[in-house]
Amino acid sequence: MKKLRIGIFGLRRGLDYLDAVQMNGFEVTSVCDADETRLAEAKKRLPDAAVYTDPEAFLNHPTDAVFLANFFHEHAPWAVRFLEKGVHVLSECASNATMAQGVRLVRAAEKSGAVYMLAENYPFMLFNREMKRVYEGGTLGKALYAEGEYNHPFDIYNEDNVRVLRTYTSHWRNWLPRTYYITHSLAPLMYATGAFPVRVSALPVFAPDPADAPVSNRCGDKAAVITTLNSDGSVFKVTGCAAFGAHGNSYRLCCEKGQIENLRGMGDKVMLRYNGWQVPAGLEETNFYLPSPDDMDPAVLEKFGHGGGDYFVMKYFYEAVANGAPVPFNVYFATAMASVAILAHRSILAGGQPFPVPDLRLEADRARYENDELTPFPAGPHDIPAVPCCSDPSYAPSAQQLEKYRGIVGEEMFNK
Repeated sequence: MKKLRIGIFGLRRGLDYLDAVQMNGFEVTSVCDADETRLAEAKKRLPDAAVYTDPEAFLNHPTDAVFLANFFHEHAPWAVRFLEKGVHVLSECASNATMAQGVRLVRAAEKSGAVYMLAENYPFMLFNREMKRVYEGGTLGKALYAEGEYNHPFDIYNEDNVRVLRTYTSHWRNWLPRTYYITHSLAPLMYATGAFPVRVSALPVFAPDPADAPVSNRCGDKAAVITTLNSDGSVFKVTGCAAFGAHGNSYRLCCEKGQIENLRGMGDKVMLRYNGWQVPAGLEETNFYLPSPDDMDPAVLEKFGHGGGDYFVMKYFYEAVANGAPVPFNVYFATAMASVAILAHRSILAGGQPFPVPDLRLEADRARYENDELTPFPAGPHDIPAVPCCSDPSYAPSAQQLEKYRGIVGEEMFNK
């Protein structure tokens, strides 16, 4: 296997991928982060890698590829600049935070000779890979309706959570609309069926944090219920990143002849059901089972995050870069999801009004959004974005909540 150089930008998440990176043909030759503690850890684990706190210097370090694991809403500008240098880009979470960024990213990827791939890992969870395998096998018939739920609540009274995940007042998580972190709920459905969203509408689940909670969260929504009409005529219902009920991920694909879904609270087990008059030979009307990973040793997969998803992300990225293999989540796939995320939030602010989802493969659709820089994220500690991040534009944390938050993060971080 030919070794390729890769740089990692953002070490809180980036170092979680280190084993997957090194097992899949990459050698980490440079890293970048503003946090000295994370840089110190990187130096221990990667003694030969160049270490940077300045992103501009990191950009100019010679490399074949870069893994962008920096802040959620700041990937696109760096992806564009690396692509312009001919560097292959693997970008995590969200490809772009504004519609105009998505247009610039698509144009840069098309112009560059380098590979662009979104580092979306949930489609590679065992039950989601099984959903894709069964659907492509044809026994279920055409997809009609699907659900994707990414439910990730956390203890808001846990002071370590506050310090690590919402480090300062202008941190992106304090301003994140519930529709924006959509990739984990939507990508598995798109990957399994091949469908692209063409229209989106959404409604909020407004449930602010308790009055005594130590929060600086500007979004009082606990979830967004997002509905898409898709290119194949099917309909998806997804949540974005939700915080209701118990933690977990669930997916359901309903087709002409039956359905497949993972079972909540049952690990990787799935339920595959057919209509009684359309049961394939060798199967029962209702089938409960644990899928068998035939492409990887289960003991090896257990070492990696997200049910082995992190491993497969790096595997497919390496194969695309080194061997010209197809990219599972290319720039069109990635920006389609980002468009759904952004426009679903606009739907919420418009009372559930549906919005067409642009096809950024088309120049006419790009032209409509090339100057659309609207964002819910602040440019600095005293900035109030033009787009509210909450379904209730007047919502803000109380003085009591902010005082408790200040007591955890400290005065300097509170004013940042």
